[in-house]
Amino acid sequence: MKESTRVLLALGGAIAIGTAISLSANPTLLKAADFLSPIGSIWVNAIRMTVIPLVVSLLITGIASASDVKSIGRLGGRTLIVFILLLTAVAAIIVPLGPSIFALLPAGGTKPPLPAGAAEAAGQISSGGTAQTFGAWLTSLIPSNPIAAAANGQMVSLIIFTMLLAVAIARSTPASRTALVGFFQALGDAMLILVRWVVLVAPIGIFALVLPLAAHAGASLVGAIGFYIIAYMTASLAITLLMYPVVMVFAGIPMRTFARAALPSQLIAFSSSSSVASLPALVESAERGLGLSNAVTGFVLPLAVSAFKLAAPVSWTVGALFVGWFYGVPLHAQQLATVAFASVFLAFASPGVPRGAFIMLTPLFLAIGLPAEGIGILIAVDAIPDTFATVLNVTGDLVAAALVAKKA
Repeated sequence: MKESTRVLLALGGAIAIGTAISLSANPTLLKAADFLSPIGSIWVNAIRMTVIPLVVSLLITGIASASDVKSIGRLGGRTLIVFILLLTAVAAIIVPLGPSIFALLPAGGTKPPLPAGAAEAAGQISSGGTAQTFGAWLTSLIPSNPIAAAANGQMVSLIIFTMLLAVAIARSTPASRTALVGFFQALGDAMLILVRWVVLVAPIGIFALVLPLAAHAGASLVGAIGFYIIAYMTASLAITLLMYPVVMVFAGIPMRTFARAALPSQLIAFSSSSSVASLPALVESAERGLGLSNAVTGFVLPLAVSAFKLAAPVSWTVGALFVGWFYGVPLHAQQLATVAFASVFLAFASPGVPRGAFIMLTPLFLAIGLPAEGIGILIAVDAIPDTFATVLNVTGDLVAAALVAKKA
């Protein structure tokens, strides 16, 4: 059985059983549902324990290798610039629009009630989250103690330190660079195995996490999740359609030509939820449909399907806003700017495992004052909107190749 199918079954079972418990209003059943909460918390903690070493190892391995100008040449530099510009553009669009979408949700009253203790925790986070000034936030971007930043979950400052360290490694002597990159590559490989184990037990963790929520929230939880799924899919589809005029304006490719070329890989992406599975169709579409050179497609597209996630600003922003609404923690400009920064630079380090992007999102939630338990909800309902996000990623891969070819 596919991983996404098992997750959906666990989610559906948790919601159905939890709703039945809520309707019964049986105190004994409610206590039984709450008894499972620690299991869900253990699963969330298992996700959190993998994040710091995984992020550091993947960032250093990727940047230290890609920053070697002699190995990637001018084509590699243009590719990285195009990736960052596209991610920045999407973040600049979705971050301001996201709050207006979630403003359609009720501010109170009909919202699902929070689990025991969550209301108090959300109130503390909300009351303390806006005191920091912009100057203090800017100063905090460079950590005085990277180890302390990692221990305290200060993910943005840790990312900046890691990126600087990776560039320094890339500029070190060949022997030192080889040894350090090899060490972090081995660490990353080991952490990916550990992450796969955590993902393997996701149905158990999600069932234990969602059942108490459904038991206390009842049918209103279904409506809230439905709104999130619709918002996620709509935003992904809108950004996908926006890529067509981008290709026309900046690459000189007619939208109809691009649409015909992109369709085969988009269909594969939608049916498989895998950008990697779409790679053969992407290469054929780029070379035959768009007339791009082998040199461009052979370098840009494999790199894009493995490291370029154009849907990251959409999924991370929409996910953060939903969890913030659910737990009653408002996200202000400072927190949304942190999400935008992370979605541009941290998306490259997303591990190539199912729901890997949400694992990278966990420390970001802690940095902006959101409970990590919200990640479990996002993972649980991700199977459906992930098909639209994968279509956006694949479309972005083809757009990136077209833009790089234009400047080649």
